Amino acid sequence: MPLFVTTGCYTATSAKGMIDNPSNRETAARGVMEAAGGKLHSFYVTTGETDWMAITEFDDGADLVPALLVIGASGAVSNVKTVRAFTGAEFKAAQEKAGTIASSYKPPAK
Repeated sequence: MPLFVTTGCYTATSAKGMIDNPSNRETAARGVMEAAGGKLHSFYVTTGETDWMAITEFDDGADLVPALLVIGASGAVSNVKTVRAFTGAEFKAAQEKAGTIASSYKPPAK
C-alpha cells in the first residue's frame, strides 16, 4: 500500500493549548488517520521548518485527503504538506519500467 509523509506546523493557539493541557498528539493523529481508513506508521515532533511529521499508509492518496481536511479545518495546524514515499523496491521497479519505455520519448532538443 502507498506510504505518505505529511508535515505541518502547530498554530500559536495549539501551542498554548498543549502547554495548558498536555496531550499525546500521536494518539490524535492515529485516531483521525484510522477513521479515514488509513494506518499511522509513525508520528514525530520535529524541529526546523515544521513541527510534526506523520508517516501513513492508505490504499489511495484520495483516502488521505478527508483526514487532512479535518485536521486543517480544526485551525490547530498550518502549512500542511504531503508527499508520496516510495520504498527502495518500488523505486527499483520504476527504474526498470523507465528502461522499457525510454525509447518511446522524443525530447524537444538535444
